[in-house]
Amino acid sequence: MRVEAVVFDVGRVLYQWRLGHLFERIVEDPARLQKLLGEVVTEEWHFEHDRGKPLGEMVPERVALYPEFEPEIRAYAERFNETIPGPVPGSLALVGRLDANRVPLFAITNFGAEFWAGFRPTAPVFERFRDIVVSGEEKLAKPDSAIFALAERRFGYPAETMLFIDDNRANVDAAAASGWQVHHFTDAGALATDLEARALI
Repeated sequence: MRVEAVVFDVGRVLYQWRLGHLFERIVEDPARLQKLLGEVVTEEWHFEHDRGKPLGEMVPERVALYPEFEPEIRAYAERFNETIPGPVPGSLALVGRLDANRVPLFAITNFGAEFWAGFRPTAPVFERFRDIVVSGEEKLAKPDSAIFALAERRFGYPAETMLFIDDNRANVDAAAASGWQVHHFTDAGALATDLEARALI
């Protein structure tokens, strides 16, 4: 079936994301950095914000558990944009090519509402998108099938007519199980090949 709309993930598809990009700048001791990233400010803990838990609850709870890491925990909340080094090479150019071909563009992103509010204004590429489902705003996160059902209603296209692009295999599999066409993202070159094969760019 021909794709009528393309739906992107954001983190690690359109924009790089790595907690260490911030903390490697502010933590000099390798052992402390290892414990920080391995136990204190982890992607698993961060995912609570993606699912809708406010920073006002998360940060005090974490500081109470790890008081010796209070400066780093507060830096996570205050300097989150520094965990995003920049665009994934080649991806924004593909967005531009799709938009030039008048392909409707959407996104579904696991992103905390507060962090999204701080990041979104820095990324004008999203002006090209018709709608973006943000997990922290909806309190639903991938790979929960409910977020794909919500996106289908919001975007206004049947699932089978949309191509969903994500770097996370579990998310891709969940979208496929919900009837979407999918692309498991590894790099912009492979995505370009797929988009060209589908006559989208």
